[in-house]
Amino acid sequence: SVFDRKTGEPPLINGWIPYLGKALIFRKDAFKFLLDQQKKLGDVFTVHIAGRYITFIMDPFQYVYVIRNSKQLEFHEFADKMASKTFDYPALSNGNFPDLKENLHRIYQYLQGKPLDIISDHMMTNLQDIFEWKCSKATDWETEKMYKFCCSVMFEASFVTLYGRVPAADGHKVISEIRDKFIKFDASFPYLAANIPIELLGATKKVRKELIHHFLLQNMTKWLGGSKVVQARQDIFEKYELLGEYDKAAHHFAFLWASVGNTIPATFWAMYYLLRHPEALAAVRDEIDHLLQSTGQERGPTHHIHLTREQLDNLVYLESALNESLRMCSSSMNIRISQEDFVLKLEGNQGVGLRKGDWIALYPQILHMDPEVYEDPKEYKFDRYIENGKKKTSFYKGGRKLKYFLMPFGSGISMCPGRFLAMNEMKMFLFLLLAHFDVELAENKAVRLDNSRMGLGILLPDVDIAFRYKLRS
Repeated sequence: SVFDRKTGEPPLINGWIPYLGKALIFRKDAFKFLLDQQKKLGDVFTVHIAGRYITFIMDPFQYVYVIRNSKQLEFHEFADKMASKTFDYPALSNGNFPDLKENLHRIYQYLQGKPLDIISDHMMTNLQDIFEWKCSKATDWETEKMYKFCCSVMFEASFVTLYGRVPAADGHKVISEIRDKFIKFDASFPYLAANIPIELLGATKKVRKELIHHFLLQNMTKWLGGSKVVQARQDIFEKYELLGEYDKAAHHFAFLWASVGNTIPATFWAMYYLLRHPEALAAVRDEIDHLLQSTGQERGPTHHIHLTREQLDNLVYLESALNESLRMCSSSMNIRISQEDFVLKLEGNQGVGLRKGDWIALYPQILHMDPEVYEDPKEYKFDRYIENGKKKTSFYKGGRKLKYFLMPFGSGISMCPGRFLAMNEMKMFLFLLLAHFDVELAENKAVRLDNSRMGLGILLPDVDIAFRYKLRS
C-alpha cells in the first residue's frame, strides 16, 4: 500500500511483512518489480526492502542529479561496510586507519594513463602464454565447457598479471587450486552481499579463510613479477600497525575478487553471443585479421602479438560487440546514501524529499533494456554501438540525447576504477581467441541469465555450454 509521507517525499511501497518488506519479490525479479512500480507510481518512488528505505530514480535524464551530488549522497562508507564483511577485514572507516581509504584510492592511478599501458602489455603477454599452452593441446578439435574455459584463462591471466607467477614447476596447478576455491566462495557472494551471516553458508567461511591465507606476506613474497598496483597497496598496508597480517591478506583477496568477479562472466557472455551470431563472429574476426595484416604481425602460437592502446581502441566492431553483451548481461544497482535530511533537486523543478540514512538507487538495467533507447532490446546486435564505421555515442529517448546510455561499471564516485583494464583484458582475450582458433558451439541449447546477482554486477549464465576450438589453418 502507498502511505502518505512528509511533503515532497515520493510514494512509499511497503511490504506486508514489515522487516522483509518487498525483499522477496525484489530478489526474484527486480527488473519486473521496478517496471511495474514505475507504471503505477511514476519515475520516483520509495520501496521498503528488508528494513531499508530505497528511493529509485527511474528516469535516465535524472541520473545526472544523483551522480553529480557526491556531497549529500555518499557511497564509500556503504561499500566499505559491505566489503569489510564480505572479505573479512576491519572496516576502513573504524578510526584505526586514518587516510587509508584515500591512500588506497590514490593507487588507482596505476590503472589509467601510461601505467595502464604497462599493465595491459603484461596482461597481453600472460594471456598469450596461456593461449599458447592451450594451443599446444589443441592439435585437432578440442571440446570444453565455455564458462569453465573463460574462467580458467581469465583467472590465471589476471592472477599472474596482478600478483606474479607462482614459481613452482606446476604453477598452473597451484593457480587452478586457488581458482577452484575462488569459485566456491564466489557462489556465496550474493548471500554475503545480502548480509546473510557467513556461518549459515556451509563451507564458505573455511574456504574464505584458506583463500586469504594464500595472500599472507610470506606467500606473496615468493611470487615473481607482480604489478605496481599490488606492490603499492602492499607498501601502504605496511604503514598501518593496527592492520594485522591476516587483514592485509584479506585486502589482497578482496582486490582479486574485484578484478575477476565480474570480468569472468562478462567475458563468457561476449564469447557466447559471438558464437551464437555467425555474422558478428565474422565481422570481428575480419577486423582482427585486418589489424594483424596492416601491422605486419603474424598469428599463430609462436608469434608474439603486440597491440598498442590506439590499435585496441580502433577495433570498433570488437568493442561494439563487447559493449552489446555488457548491455545485455549487466545488472548493477548504483547506490548512494543520504547524509542528511534534504531535498534532492531534479530537473524541471522537481524535488525528492530524503531523510538521513535513506538509500537512493539507480538501476541502469532498466535503461539498457528500454525499447525507446535500444530498438528490440532483447536482440543481440553486435554493431549497435557503431555508426558509419565509427563509434556511436549518441543515443536518444523521447527525442532527447542521453548523457548516460551504457552503465555496466557504475557511475560517478562509485564507478569501477579497474574498468579500463577490464575492457582491455576482455578485448585481448577475444582477440587472441579469434586470432588463434576456429571456434564453434558444440551443443545447441539456450543459455539464460541467472538472476541471483541482480543488482550486484554481471549476471552469471544459468548453465554452462560446450564449444569446440582448433588451431586456425
